[in-house]
Amino acid sequence: MNYENDKNDDKYSINLSKEILNSIEAPKDLGLLKCIQCGMCTSLCPAAAHTDYNPRDLIAKILNNDESIIEDDKIWNCFYCYTCQSVCPVKNSACLANQVIRQIAIDRGIAKEKIKPFVTYGETFLDIGIGGMPKSFFMDLNKDIDGWLDLKTDLDKIREELSLGPVKMPKKSIEEVNLLLKKAKFHKRMEKMKSE
Repeated sequence: MNYENDKNDDKYSINLSKEILNSIEAPKDLGLLKCIQCGMCTSLCPAAAHTDYNPRDLIAKILNNDESIIEDDKIWNCFYCYTCQSVCPVKNSACLANQVIRQIAIDRGIAKEKIKPFVTYGETFLDIGIGGMPKSFFMDLNKDIDGWLDLKTDLDKIREELSLGPVKMPKKSIEEVNLLLKKAKFHKRMEKMKSE
């Protein structure tokens, strides 16, 4: 759903639970409305262990239709590991709910600083047809990981010695991926993110 046109409109207010349950990502048996706030999701969440992100609180705000969660920086600490979903006794997924909340934030234009660093990942996907480390990160990685740049430079040779074949997709496959992404309007979204 696109919220940009409704920013100053009463229609801007939404039902968060309904948005999540109607999301294309949501399975039919998603237990969002069955949440009993047991805290299992938070007890094993790696993001909760290392940040102030709390999946149980996220779900509580969603169930209370507290739209402040959309602008809360904590939603960007979720790793999307789905640990919360794997332990939930009612088959809820704070991870999936978080994805929908993030998308609402992106659509409302309040997440620009959070998503801008990922533009380079999208560009890499367009360039090579698969996800990969953006070239803009190479020098920083080399500072953090001794010998990383040498490994990256010699990767094709190393793979050949191990009889693994090249990492690069054939040009025709990259063109097919780009055609699919174009039909999904990925290119337009990338352009929008670059211009913001």
